[in-house]
Amino acid sequence: MFLIFGLRTKSERLGLVPMACRVCGQSGSMLLVREITRFSLFFVPLFRVRTKHRLYCTNPLCGAGTDIGAGEARRLLAGAPR
Repeated sequence: MFLIFGLRTKSERLGLVPMACRVCGQSGSMLLVREITRFSLFFVPLFRVRTKHRLYCTNPLCGAGTDIGAGEARRLLAGAPR
């Protein structure tokens, strides 16, 4: 009997957020992304293992990604000032 299982991570773009990059300091738009990792059995996703939110710098020379919390991601999408 074979048991085929694994983890798969999918990224979902949530939108562009106007703020300064934490790495290069350039102000502009940051790309907000939600990454969801799911456990799958026989190629059928069963449940979420982890959910992360990341900000990616849109500066082509930087492109750094920083992790943020779910609360901060909701606040940034709502447009509240930091």
